[in-house]
Amino acid sequence: MADTPTNPTPEEPENEPVAPKRSRRGIILVVVAILAVAGLIFWWHSTYYEDTDDAQVSGHLIQVSSRIQGQVAKVYVDENQFVHKGDPIADLDPRDYQVAVENAQASLSSAQANAAAANVNVPLTGVNTGSNLRSAGADLSGAGATVQQAMNQLQAAQARVTQAKANNDKAQSDLERYRPLVAKDVISKQQWDAAVASAASSAASVQDAIASEQAAKDAVRVAQQRQEAAHAALKYAETGPQQVAIQSARAKQAQAQVQAAQAQLDQANLNLGYTKIVAPEDGIITRKSVEINQNVSSGQNLLTLVSLNDIWVTANFKETQLKGMKPGQSVEISVDATGKKYDGKVTQIGGATGSVLSLFPPENATGNYVKVVQRLPVRIDFTDLKDEDSNHLLRPGLSVEPKVRVKD
Repeated sequence: MADTPTNPTPEEPENEPVAPKRSRRGIILVVVAILAVAGLIFWWHSTYYEDTDDAQVSGHLIQVSSRIQGQVAKVYVDENQFVHKGDPIADLDPRDYQVAVENAQASLSSAQANAAAANVNVPLTGVNTGSNLRSAGADLSGAGATVQQAMNQLQAAQARVTQAKANNDKAQSDLERYRPLVAKDVISKQQWDAAVASAASSAASVQDAIASEQAAKDAVRVAQQRQEAAHAALKYAETGPQQVAIQSARAKQAQAQVQAAQAQLDQANLNLGYTKIVAPEDGIITRKSVEINQNVSSGQNLLTLVSLNDIWVTANFKETQLKGMKPGQSVEISVDATGKKYDGKVTQIGGATGSVLSLFPPENATGNYVKVVQRLPVRIDFTDLKDEDSNHLLRPGLSVEPKVRVKD
């Protein structure tokens, strides 16, 4: 038999070059795609966001001090203890201030009594001065009439003196005429005795009239003095309005003293209230230095209270990042200590860079200037911290990383 010819089998190549080329091309495409996506993400992030790792939580450090001096009686807090607003921190010995309150209350009562009496005296003074004025006017009129009556009596006494002197002159003349006649027995002894008696009586009448005249003069002087006294009393009574004004001023002064005593009582009550030192805000007790039986003075710091209710973020952004930043922009805040992210917003952009506000600002000499990118503090407030940090895990000083959306 003849052999049947067979077709030769083509030899298969050992390595196909097409598959590796396709694999490398795919890897390159994937890498390019990844780089493109990364570049797009970077461009999108750098265009729409600004972030920094130079930021920390800020808050209020309240220095709790005593407003009065005294001895510490009780201490209610310990170091690093959380307290609520109004919780007791320490008590001072209140006894001295209780005595001061009692003294102030006594002074107030005394001042109120004086003011009441002064207020009552105002209308009484008005009534009395009016009555005194009318009485003084009547007395002055009566004194004038008395003076006039005394003057009339003086004139009558003077007339009687004149009459008595005239009668005395006639009696003395008659006596001298009778003297030689009685010696010659021309007239009887009885007539002579009658003439002597008449002359003596006339002389006595002159002395009596002179005495009456002097008494009348004295009466006129006394009446005039009474008139002057009545006139002075009238002048004083006419000052009634001024006396009422003075009494009204005294009443106002007494009322002012009541107000001053009330102010002293209020201050004493305030000082008594200051013996109880309470927490001004919610926070953590730190740097506690107050101890029982310690004597403290007014204004002496007792401890530091770290407030946890009002905290914010102070982020130091480079000046090259501030072009599109403005208050009101939303912020995402990452905190390593809690592992959470919080929402916030830009509130304020600082008024100067940190280098300018430092204790020793840099001074660059002319011709030796090197531009250094400065940082400006930006305040970021948390928008819903009550829900996001109800356990008060955020503390002042913690490092955070804020990311500000500068474009919508």
